[in-house]
Formats: sequence, structure tokens, C-alpha cells
Amino acid sequence: MSETPNETPENANASEAAEESTETKPIERVLLTGATGFVGRHMLRELVSRGFTAVCLVRRRDRLKKVSAGLDQTRIASIEGSLFDAGALKEAMRESDAIIHLVGIIMEKPFAGQTFDKVHRQGTVNVVDAAKDAGIERYVHMSALGSRERAASEYHKTKFAAEEYVRASGLDHTIFQPSVVHGFDGEFMELMKTFVAGMVPPVIPYFGSGENRLQPVSVKDVAYCFVEALRRPATIGQTYEMGGPRAYSWKELYATCRRLIPGAKSWKPMVSQPVPVAKMLAQTVMKTPLVPGNLKFNVDQVLMSQEDSVCDVGPVEQAFDIEMRDFEAELARYGELIR
Repeated sequence: MSETPNETPENANASEAAEESTETKPIERVLLTGATGFVGRHMLRELVSRGFTAVCLVRRRDRLKKVSAGLDQTRIASIEGSLFDAGALKEAMRESDAIIHLVGIIMEKPFAGQTFDKVHRQGTVNVVDAAKDAGIERYVHMSALGSRERAASEYHKTKFAAEEYVRASGLDHTIFQPSVVHGFDGEFMELMKTFVAGMVPPVIPYFGSGENRLQPVSVKDVAYCFVEALRRPATIGQTYEMGGPRAYSWKELYATCRRLIPGAKSWKPMVSQPVPVAKMLAQTVMKTPLVPGNLKFNVDQVLMSQEDSVCDVGPVEQAFDIEMRDFEAELARYGELIR
């Protein structure tokens, strides 16, 4: 686990410059990528509720309209396109004062052109380069806890490559590295409910020993910190690890979900799937239509489950004056809302 870097003299100068810039050029319009995704939906609400206008680069305007129902539509602008549409990116930058870049994938779809390298690294390169061309300085980036150059998984390697491009860009950047992000409408908690409450699969599976730990972080805390970073020049040049206040082994996490999710089946056993077997299945059966989409997994997910995804939450709590939400308290509150 890497520590959050201390502010260097160079970063201190960047913070002073940002304070001066903020006085003359206030951030009002924020380009948001990934607005229709799980974290993006919450980020959109956070931006609008705090008085920003969200400029959303989306593939489909109708989907944005659906996920933004109930929000002040006068504070939402949409531009149809993707990270690989230079014209759409240029238009989005022209309408924005700052950027929150969230787009990422957990499953590759090579035949659709969606690979970790293309989406994580090249997508970030495109956004950063477009921002520089447009003269936008403030940039907030979504990465992942465990990202590093020599990671076992391509997911983490490409996330790290994107981080490095951001750091070298000269933009006034802030990078966040969350552990698994949870919320009632997120894919992760939907999978947890399937495991503990569904009839299929008939067991609750985990890879290997199930003793590696993760530190679920509330999507509300993630959204708050990203948006708050826009108002805190001291966060420029910093990388923040994010997690909840408690770490769980996979087996502990499943036991907690089985206890707190309504309809969970207490009789369902937790069963280990040996890592070599899981990797073989990921490369064969999981790529076929035989397995429902929400139950599919890939080799990277198997590899990532075999390392801890934990951190010290002190630096992010201190930087943003917050106390990270407790996973069990949040799950007890929203458990019945999980689909």
C-alpha cells in the first residue's frame, strides 16, 4: 500500500497558483465523463446539488435523461460522443471550466473495442490532451486502489499508466484510488445480493482462501470528495487512497451481507474456488453465453481478489474534513433497495 504523498514545494506552488486562479476564474461548469455509470450517477447528483453545471459527455442522451430524473435539468448539459470522438471532446471542453474523469471498465470486450488499455490509458490520454488544448487546468481523476506499474492484473497496470500520464500532464490534478465502491444501485452490491439471496448460484463462491481483504467505500463519500476537491486548492498534485473505516476479508464480507441483506439465505454455504480452476473458467466458460452476465468474471478479477485492497483513510479524511461512512451502517440502511 502506498502512502499519500506529502505536499512538495512544487505542489505548494501549484496550490498557490490555483488559489489565485480560482479567484479570477471560478469553476462553474464541470465536464463529467461516465455520468450514466454507477459512480457517475452519484457524481452528477453531487455536482448539481452543490450548484455546479455538469457537462456530460455521453453515448446516449436518453440514458442521461433517465438517470438524471428529478435533478435540476438547467444544470445539466449533454454532449453526445465518446472519449474517442475528437469533435465531441473539443465541444465538451469548450463548455467546461474543469474535468472529473471517471470512465473505466471491469470487463473487457475486445470485439467491441473495449480493452483495459484503450479505455483506461488511451481514454485518459485523449481527455488530458483535449483539456490542455482547450486551456482547462483543473482535473480530477478516478483510479483504483492497488494501481501500480508491476501489478498482476492488466486492470491495475492500465489504471497506473493513466495516472502517470495525468501526473506528467502539467494539469492541476487530483487523483483518487478507491477500494471497492458500494451503494444500493451499484453492480457490486447487486452481485452480493445475488450471491447471498439468490437460488443461483447454489453456493456463495470465493477465490482461493477468501482471506484477502477489501475496504468498501461509500459512493456518497467518493462523490463528495471528488466534487469537494474542486474547491480545495490544497488537494492539487495529490493522490488519495479511499476506503471505508473497516477492512473485511471476502469471507467476512459475505457473512456481513448474508446477515444484513433482506431475503438472504442463511443456509447457503460459502465455498472456495481454487485460483487455477477459477482462472481456467475465466478463460473458457465465462466467455460463453452459458453464464449470466452478472455472474461472469475474468482473470483480472481472480488475480485482484488474491491481494489486499486496503488503505489508511486518515489522509483523505483529514484533507476533506469528513468521516468515512461505515459499510455495515450503510448496508443496514439501504439493503432492501438493492435490486
